[in-house]
Amino acid sequence: MNTEVNLGGIVMKNPVTTASGTFGFGLEYQPYVALQRLGAITVKGTTLKPRLGNPPPRIAETPSGMLNAIGLQNPGVERVAEEIMPRLAGLGVPVIINIAGDTVEDYAQVARRLDGVPGVAGLEVNISCPNVKKGGIQFGSDPHTAAEVTRAVKAATGLPVIVKLSPNVTDLVAMAEAVARAGADALSMINTLLGMAIDVDRRRPVLGNITGGLSGPAVRPVAVRAVWQVHRALPFTPILGMGGIMTARDALEFILAGATAVAVGTGNFVNPLATVDVVGGIEQYMSNHGFTNISELVGLAQRYTGDN
Repeated sequence: MNTEVNLGGIVMKNPVTTASGTFGFGLEYQPYVALQRLGAITVKGTTLKPRLGNPPPRIAETPSGMLNAIGLQNPGVERVAEEIMPRLAGLGVPVIINIAGDTVEDYAQVARRLDGVPGVAGLEVNISCPNVKKGGIQFGSDPHTAAEVTRAVKAATGLPVIVKLSPNVTDLVAMAEAVARAGADALSMINTLLGMAIDVDRRRPVLGNITGGLSGPAVRPVAVRAVWQVHRALPFTPILGMGGIMTARDALEFILAGATAVAVGTGNFVNPLATVDVVGGIEQYMSNHGFTNISELVGLAQRYTGDN
């Protein structure tokens, strides 16, 4: 069977990658996971300068999910390019680097530095970041600023550009259309939902940052709906679907809704082998149901009209 997919110019031997921020830089999982089994490795958010992240506590368990407010802790793009990528490049697996910034110029500089670095197959642009030049409004909350970031990154690199969309907006389809017009090669969705938890015994927020991003199975129905709607509006734009994928059946929901590829995130904390389990489960499903090419499954549920 053929499980190869093309995610906006990134050729993956199967449709499974990792969700940024849940798999470190990939090397941390090397003792537990056969990384070469993955279609790609998506690493944690990388910024122009090193970041320490938010004050702890930074993670909290919630019903069917978790909250996180890590704050993009990372060593900065220079160390990623010089120290981490040479080790990842030797694995022979496409590496997608998630990039973030406080200004449009930050994004462009990070993209420019990673352009041509051996092993880097593409960039995932995290637009759920505050634009410090505009009072802290998130790039991903406005179609115009999201498109501005997309154009700047595209101008700074020849790598495929995947824009990661936030669900914390009024019209996700409008956001997707804006970044697609600006040149995005693919879309990644969804980023975490904004949430919080309160410790009733201490009578204060659980997270040091007060609010955080909600992920895990609790968000999966929202994420599947998002992929369905955006694929229907932009059927020729590849989508990397994510949000609460724990098993192959979860992943197949996204693929049937219209995702070209999928990313496993919170599942990695519960089961370090979740990614390879999903790969094997998709292959088994295809074999059981007589599918010979993964492309036959992408968006297949969109054909359902309610009459059949």
